[in-house]
Amino acid sequence: MTLTKVCEGLDFPEGPIAMADGSVILVEIRRQTLSRVLPDGTITVIAELGGGPNGAAIGPDGMVYVCNNGGFIWTQEGGITRPVGTPEDYVTGSIQRVDPETGAFETIYDSCDGIPLRGPNDIVFDAEGGFYFTDLGKSNAEFVHHGAFYYAKADGSRITRVHAPMITPNGIGLSPDDKTVHVAETRTGRVWSFDLIAPGKIAPLPFDMPGRLEATLPDYQLLDSLAVQADGKICVATLMRGGISTVPVGDGPVTFFEVPGDPYITNICFGGEDMRDAWITASGTGCLYHTRWPDAGHRLHFNG
Repeated sequence: MTLTKVCEGLDFPEGPIAMADGSVILVEIRRQTLSRVLPDGTITVIAELGGGPNGAAIGPDGMVYVCNNGGFIWTQEGGITRPVGTPEDYVTGSIQRVDPETGAFETIYDSCDGIPLRGPNDIVFDAEGGFYFTDLGKSNAEFVHHGAFYYAKADGSRITRVHAPMITPNGIGLSPDDKTVHVAETRTGRVWSFDLIAPGKIAPLPFDMPGRLEATLPDYQLLDSLAVQADGKICVATLMRGGISTVPVGDGPVTFFEVPGDPYITNICFGGEDMRDAWITASGTGCLYHTRWPDAGHRLHFNG
């Protein structure tokens, strides 16, 4: 596969959304914006969201729903930007709804059952118009919050904690038939699957298991956000090694696609008529790449 650099100069990009007009909407976490990258590489700001906009997805109303992690402390080493902790002005995480045409936005959730959201990270909508999202938690030199994943209504009327505790849950996606939710944990390098018996409700887990284990990546490989192929395989951004790992559901080998020059490869999304156009965020170097993926991505329920 051949990588083409669409643009550089992004400030820790994440949450890419392939739009029908050929542009890509994404967040710039360090810049605190929702932005749009045109096919020619031009970058425009849609909205200044504050905190740490992270995952993003188009909802049933055409709005962009953003997981805001509340913000990070940042450092730069050897030309690589990376987050290293929680800033002093951090308050809470949230889910924001953004009008992609005007940039107007509102916060629709910042807590569940009276407990603040800590660091919402990745998001995916189901066919019912509700969405699942992960909360990775926040950390500093003394503690790391347990994480969880949630289900919520797009109109702001209901949010429920689906499963907790988890260890830094990050990427989240649905199987093509909407019957399984997949979650990648950053620090453990594990991909878990959960069978759904209703929207926002998973089947009971035996022996307090954290899920059904699909893969544990060896060595020091950390997992970030993910997307799902049409055949059900899970494409998860792999930190430190720098690329995309494709994880089969059930038996089979994990394959890897390297993105050279950046250990902070954070996300992938699919688009185009045949769903084989793939856009990959290289966050440490601030680049967006395009490639033709060997397999079709799963077409999301709602698209721009």
